[in-house]
Amino acid sequence: MNRYIMIRRLRGPAFLLLIGVIALLHEGHLIQGFWSLFWPLALILAGVIMLAERAALASEGGYSQVPYPGGPYPGPADPGATTGTAYSDPQTSIVPAVSHDFDKDSNGGQS
Repeated sequence: MNRYIMIRRLRGPAFLLLIGVIALLHEGHLIQGFWSLFWPLALILAGVIMLAERAALASEGGYSQVPYPGGPYPGPADPGATTGTAYSDPQTSIVPAVSHDFDKDSNGGQS
């Protein structure tokens, strides 16, 4: 398993561990405010995790080699297209095959 995926999988447990440690310190009366201490530490933890993910990506050669949801598509953008030509099949076209020119209608385009 590559390091990037391992770091991403540890994101949730790291935040749960942070909540548990702060709650334990709060219950032991070692700290006063739970939420006032949680938010700064959560932001720091998120930043450290993001830096670790970026370092793991950089050590493995960049973004294109990492298979994760939302990542770049490894193949060509349109595998069915040929170079320099458009689709000739009107059934796979986004644009309708028959154009309706409503400016030439006497009813203003209404039927």
